Amino acid sequence: MNIIDRFLDYVKFDTQSDELTNMTPSTPGQLKFAEYLEGKVRELGLTEVTLDENGYLMATLPANTSEPLPTVGFIAHLDTSPDMSGRHVNPRIVPAYDGGDITLNAEAGIVLSPSEFPELLHYKGQQLIVTDGTTLLGADDKAGIAEIMAAVEYLIQHPEIKHGKIRIAFNPDEEIGRGAHKFNVEQFGCDWAYTMDGGEIGELEYENFNAAVAKVTFCGRNVHPGYAKHKMINSLRVATQFVIMLPRWETPEHTEGYEGFYHLVGMEGSVEKTELTYIIRDFDRDRFERRKKELQHLCRKINNEFPGCASIEISDQYFNMREKVEPVSHIIEIAEQAMKNAGVTPRVVPIRGGTDGAQLSFKGLPCPNIFAGGLNFHGRYEFVPVPSMEKAAQVIVEIARLVASRN
Repeated sequence: MNIIDRFLDYVKFDTQSDELTNMTPSTPGQLKFAEYLEGKVRELGLTEVTLDENGYLMATLPANTSEPLPTVGFIAHLDTSPDMSGRHVNPRIVPAYDGGDITLNAEAGIVLSPSEFPELLHYKGQQLIVTDGTTLLGADDKAGIAEIMAAVEYLIQHPEIKHGKIRIAFNPDEEIGRGAHKFNVEQFGCDWAYTMDGGEIGELEYENFNAAVAKVTFCGRNVHPGYAKHKMINSLRVATQFVIMLPRWETPEHTEGYEGFYHLVGMEGSVEKTELTYIIRDFDRDRFERRKKELQHLCRKINNEFPGCASIEISDQYFNMREKVEPVSHIIEIAEQAMKNAGVTPRVVPIRGGTDGAQLSFKGLPCPNIFAGGLNFHGRYEFVPVPSMEKAAQVIVEIARLVASRN
């Protein structure tokens, strides 16, 4: 089966995750997809195949050489983003993109245009897979799964390529930050691994945000507005005061590269009580800690004016994997050389977000992130160039070959 057929097969499964269920996997479609993939890896002849009740699927491509070699893993996630429906995905193939607008849905007037998405022009002349404008595509991360499966099949069909033991894993709930929570690193048994979950071709990532979530609560006092002078405390107004105390330019819409931010992602309230939810992001650990302290400081300022009004809870989510990957920098060098061997120019970039690899790195499995090839993830304008998926599969094969040749 070629990589296009695999991908089109996989996106039929509705695997949208849901952070509200408090289950693993968070939605039944993910387990259904994992069970389907379990059958496929068994058909390929892989060994040590396991699928647990939480939807973590693992399998082994045995070494084809007797030399003692490191065990390397490749990981992709089963779920798609909750940001948009992944049900009844109806992808379309654009045989050779001509550089113009792509009509995704004529009836609704939905167009994928280089005027809004100029990166499209990087793929002129290439075969693209796009949505029908009503759902996301699911290249994040079903492209990664297709690439891993295609690479494993290629290695099986080409025994002349010597390689050590290779482990693969497909896990649930990456999109809601829980993909690594129940990932059994000891059972996986790898010296290091790579997540195939990056974006454009050439991306190689081993730095990500340090991340936390903050819930700030403001308790007010409701009094009839006609008689409220010196009595009412409007928690909505106090919450708004808190919001404007934070630096205006340190928000996602004003930052890029290594710049961190505060991001207000939720606001709910009334005069009596208002709750704000922030996510806090920064690459530098010291700046990250200062951001958390700044929120706490602002709460104290509010309480100086309105005693007992404000309270805050801050929970760390994940940390920058760089500190765990840099001591084993050869795994980055191998990935870079593999890309070059596959005719891809490596682009080492920071992840302005999170990845399962970050959490896995802190669980003892160094795990950089390699491109899966898709663009505009999590929405109707998502697309994936077929040559990018093919190159990603080649990179996996090259990593396997290089690990064997370096030892």
